[in-house]
Amino acid sequence: MEKKEIRVTVWNEFIHEKQVPEIAEIYPDGIHGYIAGFLEKAGMKTRLASLEMPEHGLTEEVLGSTDVLVWWGHMAHEKVGDEVVQRVYEHVQNGMGLILLHSSHASKIFSKLCGTTTLNLKWRESGDKEILWVVEPGHPIVQGLGESIILEHEETYGERFDIPKPDDLVFISWFSGGEVFRSGCCYNRGRGHIFYFQPGHETFPTYHNPDIQKVICNAVRWAAPVDGPVPKQGMCASIL
Repeated sequence: MEKKEIRVTVWNEFIHEKQVPEIAEIYPDGIHGYIAGFLEKAGMKTRLASLEMPEHGLTEEVLGSTDVLVWWGHMAHEKVGDEVVQRVYEHVQNGMGLILLHSSHASKIFSKLCGTTTLNLKWRESGDKEILWVVEPGHPIVQGLGESIILEHEETYGERFDIPKPDDLVFISWFSGGEVFRSGCCYNRGRGHIFYFQPGHETFPTYHNPDIQKVICNAVRWAAPVDGPVPKQGMCASIL
């Protein structure tokens, strides 16, 4: 059977790259543009969306033709409209995959899906070394990786991370300052698959790392909807 092309929408606030020249040098087409680039090389069909677009680029039409939504947010979580958050929420419940990157742990959509709150972890912008350890080696998201990914410089995140217990914990990170962090967390909500992946601070070229790219590509494939049954709810009748 021929594999279906995965349709990915990559969403980004797209603010840092416009305000800070050093970040624009790392990601001249925006973080979302760079991520879309390596997803396209992996054989996926991509579309870009950002905060400043009408309805943040996440209209019903866009989401209706999206298999997986990749979300990068940091400094403008509260500027995302509640009606758009609700729309994304409903699409995830109905089977659309969602990949949340870096500071998207504080996004409205992650809060709505998983009950998180903002500022719910330790953090430090010190450029510490990070080692992401694979703790679920049989998971599809780590296919083709070694037992760890080493990033020479990343923003430090530390426990306690106030999240629901993940359905699958794929990565745990150690930072050279001593902190540890649950950095790769999978959830199922409704018919949708969700993956939170911690690395990706805007001042470091984290998404240039081939292993980080592989994780995101694998996660998109894992999160893509399958042609399974759609549960019907309400009063049930005998099927015998």
